This record gives sequence, structure tokens and C-alpha cells, in this order.
Amino acid sequence: QAFFCLLLCVPWGSSCPPSCQCTERAGAKAVLCSSRHLEEIPKDIPRDAVFLKLDANSITRIPSNAFRHLSHLEELDLSRNAIEKIDRAAFKGVAAGLRTLDLSSNRIRSIPKEALLALNAKLRLANNPWHCECALQEVLWEARLDPDSVQDITCHTAPREEYVGKPLLQVLDAGVNFCSVRQRTTDVAMFVTMFGWFAMVIVYVICYVRHNRDDACRHVEYLRSLPSAQGHAE
Repeated sequence: QAFFCLLLCVPWGSSCPPSCQCTERAGAKAVLCSSRHLEEIPKDIPRDAVFLKLDANSITRIPSNAFRHLSHLEELDLSRNAIEKIDRAAFKGVAAGLRTLDLSSNRIRSIPKEALLALNAKLRLANNPWHCECALQEVLWEARLDPDSVQDITCHTAPREEYVGKPLLQVLDAGVNFCSVRQRTTDVAMFVTMFGWFAMVIVYVICYVRHNRDDACRHVEYLRSLPSAQGHAE
């Protein structure tokens, strides 16, 4: 009887990852893994977790399908880590239900726009060493960013030195369009390629015409030489 009583009395927190604490917040399951020296996302997070805090760790990457089994997840805090790489499908499986996603204070320079634009969550992206580019611009315009942190999305590097150190929103408000720069670069590359092919065709046609003209001249000279040869023979 004591054994069965023990099983019935085991708290929900016993199914927690060893490095985390599990509790309830407003009747919902919360998994607290803050400041636990984690270098990767725990594999055994309970499936019915609604709140997940992984802040202040040493996580460097968010791989594909990292949270796919957490279909009830609403709030995800990954701030104050060492995240440098986020895979395209990092948030696959939680995109529909996630309400807030905190990626602030990491080492993120760039991020696939597909990873964030599929989310309905409010995003915090401040205090990262961003490289200002088209993908980041599209995230800024199309994703749901936390308005209190938008000004802290700063260009750590950029195509032009004058943008470095400035808030991305300020650069874009000044009329800069990183996507049009990329489009112009693509257009120039296509123009150069087309011009190269056109030049090759022109050279081929010229060589072909010259070759045929030389053959024609030799043939005409041969025909002209025939009567004189016949006259010598008579």
C-alpha cells in the first residue's frame, strides 16, 4: 500500500529534466531551466509544457524541430544565451500556438526569415550583433516584434560603414532598402551573364560568316580558273 501511495503522490515535477524545475503557473505547466549551464536544449521537456524558460545558459544553436513535440507551448524564453545559429525549421510544430519568443541578448548575426515569419508570436530580438541585410529587414516589417525592444535591434555590421551602430529601424526610416540593394546586385549579375552569352553568339556568327565567305571566295576563284585551264588544254 505504501508503494502505491508513493506512486500516487509523486508530483508532476518528477518528470522534469534533471537540470530544470517544473511547476504550475496559473494552472499551466511551466518548465524553468534558467541559469543551469545548459549547452543545448533538453530533450526530455514534458509535452504539456506551456511556459519554457531556458534563459541565461550557454546554448549556441537551435536545431530543426527542437520544440516540435511541445504543441501546448505558449511562451519561450531563450534570452541571454550564446545562440549563433538558428535553423530554418527551429520552431516547427510550435508556430501556431506560441505567443511570445525572446531571443534577445544572444550572438545572433543573421537568421533565416522562414524561421520567424511563420510565427504568430511576439518577438524580442534586441541586443544581438545583427548584420543588417534583406532577411532582417523583412523580419522587421512582417513579424510581430515587441514594440519596446525594436529600437534595440542595432546594426553591428552593414553593407556601408555609416549604418554601423545605428538602430535598424532608424536606418530604414532614412530610406535605406537592403532588399533593393540585393535586387540590384542580382540584376547586374544577370545583365553581365546575358551580355556574355550575347557576345559569344555575335563572335560565333562573325566567325561563321567569315569562314563561309572565305570558302565562297575560294570556290569563285576556282570557277574562274576553269576556262583558262581549258584554253591552255586546246
